[in-house]
Amino acid sequence: MTEGVPTRQEIEKTIGTSVMPAWDELTRFVETNYSHEPIWDDGGKYGKWEVKYRKSGRTLCAFYVKEGSFTVLVVFGKAEREKFELSQTEFCSSITELYNNTRQYHDGKWLWIDVSDISLVDDLKKLIAIKRKPKKR
Repeated sequence: MTEGVPTRQEIEKTIGTSVMPAWDELTRFVETNYSHEPIWDDGGKYGKWEVKYRKSGRTLCAFYVKEGSFTVLVVFGKAEREKFELSQTEFCSSITELYNNTRQYHDGKWLWIDVSDISLVDDLKKLIAIKRKPKKR
């Protein structure tokens, strides 16, 4: 485990001011629409810090903070892959290309999406919603 949760200022200093709106929007989306606990840790080889959103031992998604950007990890099992494939025309070409070029493992497709601006945020929200439906407001 990491030595405490990084501050917003530490995250912004690492990912950059221009990337912070994407971070804010995605973390707000997850924390508002899901009752998953954020678990912070050292990012290991993937970044400076990692935050996983988990509930009942299952991970919804993970964010990896690194210099100049952050990476979102969403793992799709069989059911999620089927949902994505039925709706892939609703996603931008970079997301569908990433999906199609991602190796299929026994436990699913591990989608590692680098975020360096706000452009992919809406698609990322849709990917997370495929993984688990947001709670109704």
